[in-house]
Amino acid sequence: MVKLIEMMLQENLITKDAISTLVKSRPPKKISFANLINEKMIDLHSVEIFLAKKVRQGIITLGHLEKIEGINIVPIIEEIAKALNVEYVDLDDIEIDMRLFSQVPYKQLLKYNIIPIEENDLNVQIVFDDPLDMAAQDAIQRLFPKKPIRISIARPKQIQQHLQRLEINESIKGLVLDIRKDLNQEGVEEESDESPAVLKLIDIILKSSIYAGASDIHIEATEKSCVIRERIDGMLRQSFTFDKDIFSPLSSRMKLLSNLDIAEKRKPQDGRFSATVAQKEFDFRVSTLPTIQGESIVLRILDKSKAMIKLEEAGMSKLSYDRFSEAIKVPYGIVLVTGPTGSGKTTTLYGAVNAIKDVKDKIITVEDPVEYQMAGLQQVNVKESVGLGFADALKSILRQDPDKIMIGEIRNQETLRIAIQAALTGHLVLSTLHTNDAISSISRILDMGIEEYLVSGALVAIQAQRLVRKICTHCKVTTTLDPLLLKDVQQYLPENPTFYKGEGCKECGHTGYSGREMISEVLTISETMARMIAKVASKEDLTKQAELEGFVTMFQDGVNKALEGKSTIEEIYRVARL
Repeated sequence: MVKLIEMMLQENLITKDAISTLVKSRPPKKISFANLINEKMIDLHSVEIFLAKKVRQGIITLGHLEKIEGINIVPIIEEIAKALNVEYVDLDDIEIDMRLFSQVPYKQLLKYNIIPIEENDLNVQIVFDDPLDMAAQDAIQRLFPKKPIRISIARPKQIQQHLQRLEINESIKGLVLDIRKDLNQEGVEEESDESPAVLKLIDIILKSSIYAGASDIHIEATEKSCVIRERIDGMLRQSFTFDKDIFSPLSSRMKLLSNLDIAEKRKPQDGRFSATVAQKEFDFRVSTLPTIQGESIVLRILDKSKAMIKLEEAGMSKLSYDRFSEAIKVPYGIVLVTGPTGSGKTTTLYGAVNAIKDVKDKIITVEDPVEYQMAGLQQVNVKESVGLGFADALKSILRQDPDKIMIGEIRNQETLRIAIQAALTGHLVLSTLHTNDAISSISRILDMGIEEYLVSGALVAIQAQRLVRKICTHCKVTTTLDPLLLKDVQQYLPENPTFYKGEGCKECGHTGYSGREMISEVLTISETMARMIAKVASKEDLTKQAELEGFVTMFQDGVNKALEGKSTIEEIYRVARL
């Protein structure tokens, strides 16, 4: 980095005065490309041209570009590809041919940082992280004597991530061969489910996902492969890639475990099974869906210990925790938790039920389906197929003399009306709703046809929440914020704020993030707010009144988490900016 800055000085792209200004500023600013651009001492386009030129001259490699902070290196790599007359490839957007990949020894791939991605009648396409490495090109060409290689380039970080992922495939090559052997011996696809190799492979997939902290496992048939992906911290990540022929025995065995029909491949199916992994019991909710390439199988991992989460451990700020805790202690009324799918609403509800659970109270829950079984509760599993919907269950529940009721989700007006009537007749009702923020929930309830006076009388509090990825503590470093982003969040920031990011390491799978935490906003319905709801006040007026009463928005809560070094501003924007 220092050498590159010196080269820019020699080529008169920047001046010594500019460097001096950075050093003398209070507090002193790091001499970096990001700060030079932020302070308008050089423009971004000039930096991109300069760095592309140095790569072409062989002074730096694409790997060096990855270490430069605050610059998107994709345009630079595209410029280099254009100048060298090779193709730039985004490895996340293409499907690697696993049969071609297995033709090259894995040690060679690691040695030269390359990935073979496609073979056609004319050539073999190979992605390099150094397009100027002639020795590597000669070595790989010898592995494909009958066809010339076609050189492409990609981000070195992407190549490394794919090689790390494909390394797992190397370690289970023997299992894949055993499955193929069993397939050939059986000769009948449906009988291959008894193969012990398939059971071992499923065990490895489950263990790998649980150790990585995944919430879902996706098993997908694609045009060329069988792909296994894991949802970790809310983001999908590819973990295994097999040849297409492995999908059939794998899906058949998954269906058998879940008590599904292995012969039915034209209709969606839902099932469930349990397994013990690392001396801990997990439930797996299985869903199959027919696709044009075969089927998509998704396993939701249900960790029974998560049902016992405490509200104070959910990651709420002190203000949100205090407000929400007060709300769920009221004797009657309705408390809503809102947010999109996968924002942790159910976990928050279980945490709330745990907090208020008492032997003196009868607590009944209505869920679709019951995800976690808890002692001390009466849990009802909704089954629309037999005429037991949320509304039907609620009508019966009210005749069961409950004190507190938890409804998994309010989906229609009938369920909402019964829930509000239950809240007004002396029951505490906890439920979830799909809205973007807390104040929008009021409009949504009114839009569903509930009278204003009922809403104002029943509502106690509304919590809106999202889950943001936490910065990995093993590779956490300070960073410089993009100037446009800094301008957008300026109003929420103190003077001279410090921002953090994760550089990426083995502990976090080179993502820079590890684990998730809640950001939230809690709107408590005061007497003034209740009167305004009854008079159908606008969202703007409700927001002003809420802010007067100390309401802190979810975005502000997220920015505070970023300033504390728990997450990044980019992550808060991705999740919470409306």
